[in-house]
Amino acid sequence: MQPEDDLVRFASDEPSALAVENPLSWKLLVVDDDEEVHEATRFALHDALIADRPLRLIHAYTAQQAAEAIAAEPDIAAIMLDVVMESPDAGLRLVRRIREELQLADVRIILRTGQPGYAPELKVIRDYDINDYKTKAELTHTRLMTTLIAAIRSYEQIHAISENRRGLELIVNAAAGLMELPAMSAFAEGALLQIAALLKLPAEGIVCAQKGLPFDNAGGAEALHVVAAAGRLASCIGRPLAQLAEPEIVTAIHDCIARKTHDFGPRHTVLYLHDHKHEAAVFVRSDKTLAPTDRQLVEVFAANVSSCFGNVKLVERLNFIAYHDPLTRLGNRAAFLADLEAAGAAGAADQLVCLLDIEHFTDVNNSLGHEVGDQLLLAVARRLADACEGCHLARIDGDTFGLVGPKSRLAPERLLRLFETPFAAGEQQLQIEIQFGYCRIAGSEPGETLYKRADMALTHARLTRHTRYLHFTPKIEKRTHWRLDVIRELRRAFHAERLAVWYQPQISLHDDEVIGLEALLRWPNVPGFVHSPAVFIPLAEDSGLIIDLGAWVLDQACATFRRLEQLPRRPQRIAVNVSMPQLRTPDFSNHVLRTLAKHRMPASALELEITESILVGEPAVVLRNLNALRAQGVHIAIDDFGTGYSSLSYLRQLPIDCMKIDRSFVEEIDSGRGDVFAETIVALAHKLGMETVAEGVATSGQLARLRELGCGIAQGFLYAKPMPPDTLIKWMGTRNVGLAH
Repeated sequence: MQPEDDLVRFASDEPSALAVENPLSWKLLVVDDDEEVHEATRFALHDALIADRPLRLIHAYTAQQAAEAIAAEPDIAAIMLDVVMESPDAGLRLVRRIREELQLADVRIILRTGQPGYAPELKVIRDYDINDYKTKAELTHTRLMTTLIAAIRSYEQIHAISENRRGLELIVNAAAGLMELPAMSAFAEGALLQIAALLKLPAEGIVCAQKGLPFDNAGGAEALHVVAAAGRLASCIGRPLAQLAEPEIVTAIHDCIARKTHDFGPRHTVLYLHDHKHEAAVFVRSDKTLAPTDRQLVEVFAANVSSCFGNVKLVERLNFIAYHDPLTRLGNRAAFLADLEAAGAAGAADQLVCLLDIEHFTDVNNSLGHEVGDQLLLAVARRLADACEGCHLARIDGDTFGLVGPKSRLAPERLLRLFETPFAAGEQQLQIEIQFGYCRIAGSEPGETLYKRADMALTHARLTRHTRYLHFTPKIEKRTHWRLDVIRELRRAFHAERLAVWYQPQISLHDDEVIGLEALLRWPNVPGFVHSPAVFIPLAEDSGLIIDLGAWVLDQACATFRRLEQLPRRPQRIAVNVSMPQLRTPDFSNHVLRTLAKHRMPASALELEITESILVGEPAVVLRNLNALRAQGVHIAIDDFGTGYSSLSYLRQLPIDCMKIDRSFVEEIDSGRGDVFAETIVALAHKLGMETVAEGVATSGQLARLRELGCGIAQGFLYAKPMPPDTLIKWMGTRNVGLAH
């Protein structure tokens, strides 16, 4: 017989203050439809401690109430469950729901009943992991405590194993997922969420800071920046850690990185992340020191994250390089196209796309050096960024910038005023000119389409004299397609050997002899029609085809000159036009000399004609190549002198042998506008010791006046039109016979 005082008495005593919730207490769910059982349990477990932690009782009177309590209260350690309640099997059905539907494997279940005949079978106890089964008559105070101690110890062990498994699975999955994030900000944000899940803490009060930023090369590499934060601290992302208005967080992160180890404190945990080049720290606010199990999981997680850290930094750096200009740190063409794609998809009617080009930027690099050129680009980028706040700004190419933004910000008048003030570049104050190409965003349009339209407008602005900007129109697109068609056909004609070199004689005004020839490229198309060189030569220059064309023309001219050597009164030299793309190639001078050697032609028999625009374009390149050729005996002539923007200082530097008077100045002799330009050019040439060639001489009056002015050579329709080689040979033979008589 049991001792009287060891029986659990079903009394109505009120529970004491132990019911006050304690965050460290064991949660015990009591499920029974008898109020006296609840009261007796409260009385029996009054002030009870298991593993130095109190019990917190949760009461339910039906299976449904129990299910609701389980859903509302996480981490219930044990359930004392009556088998028979609203139905004979209500308790067992609840057990089945707990294990199968709710998937709660950790919680320990103690069945008890006042009716021994309803005891569950052993199979049920085994299949549903029931911890113990007692009749209510058996539950003395000692047996109740013994049963609960065994159940809670079992729960503690099973729960620790489950948490470890869950944590390790989370760590493995997190490491794989975090490695897929290309940017440090996304990586850090993912790490914060995983840590919060691991520790079952709210994300509020979690901050990740790293040393430097992905594009830091020097200077700021030691500064700590917030790369991820949660809750109210999310607005601090991207800012220096020192600006965070949380002294505890700032100090803890600095201390962690200084000590290079994790910090597990009573109010927070700080994880140290690092690889051989990079460092970061994650601050986690908590209200307690982590349990040993949680601490081990966090350390394993930190080790896994650290192993990913350097790789993510490298990916972020590569991603930054892929989408940013290394000099200005603005977006590059790829980033600009992405901005255009977004703007086009939004279809904002008040938005403009603008491409901006700096005129004659190569002059700055060649005359002042690339360092000054870089400083100029940085100054332009800063001014545009300050003046065009709210716009997307990118450096598209060497001296081309792209902008997307409201019309009010990108209006051409506003941007032109922006460039009126000189730019400081090193010790230089540089005044620059710019040209724009605009495209309006009319609807939902692909970014590539918007870019092409703005680029078409900019290209036409460049090709149109005295034009600073153009807006895209269908007419410009049509003109662009025409240009592309002509270039495509020109390329086909060249490779199909359908181009030709014709020659126009140059006549000495002293003795009327053929002193030279000018080689002129022609494009016969259909019988009776010839494409104008004024059309296709600029297009060949724009497309780069002029380099191959120029080399072919030089080769043909040298071959023709060799054919004329057998004629009496043969020309002394042959002139070939040279474009800037040809002179820009490093091997140009060597190529010319190799061609001369191929045809066994003396260098003095070749004259290269350059235009004034070459002087303005890249004088350093011009001087280097022309001086090399002049030193070998090649003659240099400046074509169409007086029609461009050359400076006399450039003229003095160049090794020029001859000035050619443009046909427009020759025509003025007969037009009544006078001959002041022709006279000035001849006088200048004489002063500089140069020859003069008048182009476009068509009348005897022009010829007579040119003789009076002292011009030495003339070419034009008065003597002969340009002609193919065979026709030229016949013409020269006939002319020589006439001169002989």
